Amino acid sequence: MILIHVRTPDDGIDAPGLAVLEGVAFTLAREVWVVAPEHDQSGTSHSISLHAPLRYSRQGERRFGVSGTPGDCVVMAARHLMADNPPTLVLSGVNRGANLGLETVFSGTVGAAMTAILLGIPAIALSQAFSDREAVRWDTASALAPDVIRRLVASGLGTQACLNVNFPDVPAQDAGPLTVTRQGVGLVNGIAVRAHVDPRGIPYHWLQFSRGPRPDAEDTEAMVLGRGCISVTPLRFERTDEEEVAALAGRLV
Repeated sequence: MILIHVRTPDDGIDAPGLAVLEGVAFTLAREVWVVAPEHDQSGTSHSISLHAPLRYSRQGERRFGVSGTPGDCVVMAARHLMADNPPTLVLSGVNRGANLGLETVFSGTVGAAMTAILLGIPAIALSQAFSDREAVRWDTASALAPDVIRRLVASGLGTQACLNVNFPDVPAQDAGPLTVTRQGVGLVNGIAVRAHVDPRGIPYHWLQFSRGPRPDAEDTEAMVLGRGCISVTPLRFERTDEEEVAALAGRLV
């Protein structure tokens, strides 16, 4: 069985990326479950709700909306809604926009996949790059994802890492091959605070990523995606900087 989870910054369980992934999943499995946030959960990363109750609504056969985070959705699905017969694979996405480099630390799409591996379930996060958010190439992800997922599953998915897949912003027929990549630094170069005043004269603030090209190794996901190829990066929870471990230990002697 396949569990589909989606986290997008626009439509939640009604997101176009979810519709794409649902169609893809039905080409891969006879039984597909959809468990997704009811509302925008952008930037929630791996977070789970420990200080608020969770509620879910049934929105069709094997379709549920959850009041919490992407991670909450995976836990609710695997440990409650599907507890008698847990999913054999979790698919998260298709996200509107690429998840690259440092941004994967904040991504709810990747966070859901990471939560799945914490529960011992193989998981793949999928994202579609765009240059015009009003003209996202959903057809590219729809056409390419079935073969990509089949190949990754056939390669032997484990639960030590989730796989982060990004589809390039090109027509499907022009996309380069599936390429194994490293995370790298990506395109995020800071977080800005945008100050505004509401109609009642009360100040409020928005946080906003700033993005731009950054020097990176040729085998990183941003560079490979920029060349029009499909990137796939294994990601895990262990983030210890081994070089700094040795250096810090030496400085503390």
